[in-house]
Amino acid sequence: MAKQPIKKSLDRLKMEAANEVGVNLKDGYNGNLTSKQAGSVGGQMVKKMIEAYGNKQK
Repeated sequence: MAKQPIKKSLDRLKMEAANEVGVNLKDGYNGNLTSKQAGSVGGQMVKKMIEAYGNKQK
């Protein structure tokens, strides 16, 4: 199924973004995160996706 490689890529991006902002994620459910931590990870992911898109356009 084509969605599996995309999910793995997003999971890898999520772990990388979490590491960059200092949030300790584990595989699977991370319900113990605060809203601030989860938002930091999500924001970093969006930033990285925008950068990747910009680099692709060059």
